[in-house]
Amino acid sequence: MTATQLIDRMRDLGLDGMAGAVEHHAAATAYADLQFNDRLMHLLHAEGAWRAERRLKRILKAARLKIPAAVEDIEYRPARGLDRSQVAELMTCAWVSAHEHLILTGATGTGKTHLACAFGGQAARHGLTVRYARTNQLLEDLAIAHQDGTVVKARTALARFDLLILDDFGLAPMTERGKQDLLDIIDARTRTSSVLLAGQLPFKEWRAYIDNPMVADAILDRVANSSHRIQLSGESMRRMTVARK
Repeated sequence: MTATQLIDRMRDLGLDGMAGAVEHHAAATAYADLQFNDRLMHLLHAEGAWRAERRLKRILKAARLKIPAAVEDIEYRPARGLDRSQVAELMTCAWVSAHEHLILTGATGTGKTHLACAFGGQAARHGLTVRYARTNQLLEDLAIAHQDGTVVKARTALARFDLLILDDFGLAPMTERGKQDLLDIIDARTRTSSVLLAGQLPFKEWRAYIDNPMVADAILDRVANSSHRIQLSGESMRRMTVARK
């Protein structure tokens, strides 16, 4: 069997990573002296890396992150109030695996969305599925789903993600239907998956914002005791970026 035939057979079997490595071996004489087991291990590593990269791309595409942010780019200026050790712990994504939640709060422009997307991207790198949504838009979509009878399908679709990022929480008033939908979303993820809530409102003001004692207490009870919290402070990151230019 020629190298070309071998590569074609590998691609037929979906072993594209190994096929690419065989092509690389054929073009690089340095691999010629490797023992069979060593060459085979190299091909297996290549296949594993190719599959991991393909899975990451699928997860990131499904995540719909607003910003392609990375945890390596997080700024730790003292004024922001970020605790490096806390962020380092959150980078491990153990909180997602443990079905815990994360609450990011801070004034407009302090970098909540960037940080939320950075944690989302990090979760994707750990092989965890992610979905980003603006809270109001998601609740509007669910309101439409109630009308056309697809709400169960919509909730099921959300439930399959390991991490659900709800950005701009508290930005606009919620309808009574929206409040119940938010409770249903969070309740469905209790002890099964995680929610990252990002918004301007300090956590202590959430009960007043929700403005429905029973629903508010139910939401806060499910979130408060199993969440990590980051309160961002300092100047607007947007204004600072413009000033640098």
